[in-house]
Amino acid sequence: MAPPPPSPGQPPEMNPADIIALLWKRYAAGVTPIVIVILLMGVGAWTSVYTVATEGEAVVKRFGRVARVAEPGLNFKLPFFIETATFVPTERVLKEEFGFRTVEPGQRTTYTKTAQDLEVSLMLTGDLNVIDVEWVVQYQIADPVKFLHSVRAPVETLRDIAEATMRQIVGNRVASDVLTIGRTQIAVEMKEGLTRSLDAYDIGIAITSIELQDVLPPERVKPAFDDVNAAQQERERLINEAERSRNQVLARAEGEALQLVAQAEGYAAERVNTARGQAERYLALLEAYEAAPQVTRQRMFLEAIDDVLPAVGQIYVIEPGQTGPLPLLNLGNGQPANATKGGSR
Repeated sequence: MAPPPPSPGQPPEMNPADIIALLWKRYAAGVTPIVIVILLMGVGAWTSVYTVATEGEAVVKRFGRVARVAEPGLNFKLPFFIETATFVPTERVLKEEFGFRTVEPGQRTTYTKTAQDLEVSLMLTGDLNVIDVEWVVQYQIADPVKFLHSVRAPVETLRDIAEATMRQIVGNRVASDVLTIGRTQIAVEMKEGLTRSLDAYDIGIAITSIELQDVLPPERVKPAFDDVNAAQQERERLINEAERSRNQVLARAEGEALQLVAQAEGYAAERVNTARGQAERYLALLEAYEAAPQVTRQRMFLEAIDDVLPAVGQIYVIEPGQTGPLPLLNLGNGQPANATKGGSR
């Protein structure tokens, strides 16, 4: 049944094909080959020039196959989308956060922790304790071609490998070690293990650093862990003090021992030298006595008297038939020898 004719004054209904045909009939006469050529040249120039930023490189693909890697600056490619360029920030240090998310970076950076982040950060240690580990993986894209084509989602793959590696490392340690002295070693092991896994996947990513942020026990058991941590710190402090005291005592004892040894060696040298001197003096005296016995005997007697008299003190000489002493040398009171009470002899 044919559609009813349009009423007078009403335009007939038209489908999209009729509209395109009508427009082509109206404007086709004005489109010349020169205009078409100019349009094609403009589109070709626009699609053949591109710029690569200084912080990366561009992977150029021709019909889906990698043709080359373009360096930073102004570059050219085949027009009409025969070649396409994909920018990859190879010079930029990228990061992935685990267990938390940065809301607003700056001088006072704010963070948030969702339920999904909590599932990533809660880990089981080797002694069956649960701790909350937050860390950051910093990396660079070492090979842009491998980064784009080795795996379908390289960043998600990196996150999965990093989480599995961290759980393995934490699971091989006790909770006290992870919370206190093992943080640096964990970061080193994490970087080595993650690098080995990425090299096996050949993903084109190089790990720059691993930074452990907050390593804390869960909120329910945090007071007990704080007490354990304080006790361990007190234990370390007492051990350090004991070591310091031991070192001081040992140093003092070693110094005193060296002093005693030096004194003994000095005393031994003195005794030996004295004995040798006396022996040599005796031999010299013997030679002098053999040469002049009377003179040597008289000299020895005078030397002995000279050594003995200063230590005698007062000397009294009593003449026969007298009862009072006659002071010969009054050395004690500083008076002359002849200043006696009864006069001098």
